[in-house]
Amino acid sequence: MSYKRLGHQTVVFDNPPSIAAGGCVVGAKEGEGPLRMWFDSISEDSYFGQESWEKAESTMLYQSFITACDKARLAPSDVEYAFAGDLLNQCTGSSFAMRESSVPFFGLYGACSTFAEGLSLGAMLIDGGYADVCAAMSSSHFCSAERQFRQPLEYGGQRPPTAQWTVTGAGTVLLTAAGAGPYITHVTTGAIVDAGVKDANNMGACMAPAAYETLCAHFQDTGRSPDYYDAIITGDLGHVGHEILTDLFAQDGIDLGICSTDCGLLIYDRAAQDVHAGGSGAGCCSSVFSGHILQRMTRGDWPRVLFAPTGALMSPTTSMQGESIPGICHAIALDVKKEVRG
Repeated sequence: MSYKRLGHQTVVFDNPPSIAAGGCVVGAKEGEGPLRMWFDSISEDSYFGQESWEKAESTMLYQSFITACDKARLAPSDVEYAFAGDLLNQCTGSSFAMRESSVPFFGLYGACSTFAEGLSLGAMLIDGGYADVCAAMSSSHFCSAERQFRQPLEYGGQRPPTAQWTVTGAGTVLLTAAGAGPYITHVTTGAIVDAGVKDANNMGACMAPAAYETLCAHFQDTGRSPDYYDAIITGDLGHVGHEILTDLFAQDGIDLGICSTDCGLLIYDRAAQDVHAGGSGAGCCSSVFSGHILQRMTRGDWPRVLFAPTGALMSPTTSMQGESIPGICHAIALDVKKEVRG
């Protein structure tokens, strides 16, 4: 067994990879929310100058990549691997975004948890000595996602209170073998959890059990408790899922604490922006992390963060066939200080 493994689901890094920079690009609605000051770029044009929403999503993701490279003072050619994903069929938003970059590319799909997959795999590659610079990227677009998963916007269907608003946003983080941090110290890879929920308009209920299982695994594998962290941030459970997660831990006699929150709650003002249960989408946690969370860490507000993006592993086909919606969650432990094990 590898000495880097802790328990069944967690790995710890000998030389924790550093986050060199993050870049985040969002749409107009996201720019009207409470995190406006943390985004690198806000577009008033939902098409981002393109001819379709799908092309807009690719443009948005590539802009976040270039922004992160510029902030890290690295050329795109310095990136040795890119891990990217989105919500579109065959992840075309990501592959089309990077098709002219010449960066070695891994396309990922974990729904709204995709960004955590990229962070996990990039960190493992760097700690394993296979790369010095990796990019973790993900995106979503409200209009392209609605067309993909639900119905055309022109249909004007009513959304129930449990529904979440797909974020128009993209985020990229560059991981490096050397740097000033913050550092990724541990990764807890989630297992698929199916609670039997079939309502595609209640993503929070689908994903909350997966978040609970992964966080429990992280605490058990590492021997840590929730109060070890200055912030525990899931994504994207929204209001419904976050309440379910809090209740599940409360049944175990565990209080996640006042610093437990969710990217889907942070990105919008639920009272003023009519987003019902909050935000969702593969671009929600990546844009929130690459701006708000990363900067809050570097300025000392949250020295230790447990970041746990979640995903609902569904498709229109499986939903029409009456399948339930499995959930997934991956947890990333981050620290502004570097502790070398080796």
